[in-house]
Amino acid sequence: MSFAIEGVYCAAATPLKSDGTPDLALFGAHTKALIEEGCHGIAMLGSTGEANSFSARERMDLLEAAIAGGTLPGQLLPGTSSCAVTEAVELTRHAVQAGVRGVVLLPPFYYTAFSDESLFRFYASIIEKVADDRLKVILYHIPMLTGVPISHELIAMLVQAFPDTVVGIKDSDGKIENMHAISARFPGFGVLAGADPLLLPVLQGGGAGCITASSNLVARELRVVYDHWNDPAKAADVKAAQDVIVAWRNLTNSYTQLPTVKTMLAKRRGDKGWLNVHPPFSALSEDEAAKVWAIMDELEGAA
Repeated sequence: MSFAIEGVYCAAATPLKSDGTPDLALFGAHTKALIEEGCHGIAMLGSTGEANSFSARERMDLLEAAIAGGTLPGQLLPGTSSCAVTEAVELTRHAVQAGVRGVVLLPPFYYTAFSDESLFRFYASIIEKVADDRLKVILYHIPMLTGVPISHELIAMLVQAFPDTVVGIKDSDGKIENMHAISARFPGFGVLAGADPLLLPVLQGGGAGCITASSNLVARELRVVYDHWNDPAKAADVKAAQDVIVAWRNLTNSYTQLPTVKTMLAKRRGDKGWLNVHPPFSALSEDEAAKVWAIMDELEGAA
């Protein structure tokens, strides 16, 4: 089965300058490198991308920087949500006009006592105000951070009302049973795993791919899984890639994930500018970073 949006998408981290502003040149180089390493596309400005720590103007500048750095607009899947519908519309319209593949939309995440009808109104307002047939929306289910789950009933309402626009969901809740249930109930609706080790079982259950943090580091292995998961002749290659993915994912979670991913990128890209994070995050200590880098050497030596 084919989907409107499918494949391996990196939940790209966002490099910062020492003053906390985005390092646009470094970001453009990073997104281009991720494509070269095997990602089908870049799901920029999500949780790993610290989206909610940037202004609307900074988020638009980052999208433009990715394109200026050599990533094709059709390879980009930016997060454009905001609790303010007007800002979400501005960001989404800017992205669509830039020619992106689609956008990822969180539910509103401050007021949380919502019915499905209320959440439908939020999404419908954005879609109707953008008013562009090119718009493709990936819903973002991450209730541990938003406090607002995306229910199957809400998906049904949105798919019925906007069948050519609402085309998939990123599920970062970690429950493979829910991902399989969505795939079964909504054929053709793309389920994208939010955790790297779940790419394989998501594909086995009829899903579309992944949007993950560790793909900043293991894009090649994720592509092996995506490209060959259903080929018995490649089973050993898929297992080997899956083992690598799990090991690197475990390392990203050895401390708080976002600054750990950035610490790993500082070593991988040879640029300590990657160590900068927005408050309320804190960079890893020198001792913590040294431990992470030592394990990276071990993992790369074992490859």
